[in-house]
Amino acid sequence: MNFCSNCAAPLARRVPPGDSLPRHVCDACGTIHYENPKMIVGCVAEWQGRILLCRRAIEPRYGLWTVPAGFLENGETTAAGARRETLEEANARVEIDDLFALFNLPHINQVYMLFRARLLDGDFGPGSETLETRLVDETEVPWNELAFVTVRNTLTHYFNDRRSGRFSLHMGTIEPMTRGSVRGGD
Repeated sequence: MNFCSNCAAPLARRVPPGDSLPRHVCDACGTIHYENPKMIVGCVAEWQGRILLCRRAIEPRYGLWTVPAGFLENGETTAAGARRETLEEANARVEIDDLFALFNLPHINQVYMLFRARLLDGDFGPGSETLETRLVDETEVPWNELAFVTVRNTLTHYFNDRRSGRFSLHMGTIEPMTRGSVRGGD
């Protein structure tokens, strides 16, 4: 960030009075520009015992598989964002159940919130950011072709919980140096 979005003056990077972290500060109008983590929302959508996967048509991780998910928009609840992303990526309508997984990715300033969901019908297909959609059971998940560690961890928890007959909230932190291991709640 080089210029103030409030007055267009150049910005300085410094710790403002009363703060503890460096921020982009406008010396002309006094605006402090905070940078916050991006929220990713999505769901594990189930239909007749199978889950919905999307093969990505965009970067990052073009051609790999994921659950429907994406950036939360301003003015949107997390559940509404998960519904919207499922509709955009898989042309699928869902009923959102409970929050299922929350993963912190501090190294890339993201927080993932993935819900359990039920497809309202079997009508779905690729959206503009998706090459292919598919319903899979646990044995059909392309584990070596999943786009993100968050998705791998979420699906592992999902199938384990489903076998046990009890779904729980799973939380953790994914660090880059651990190559996908999770630290925290699980």
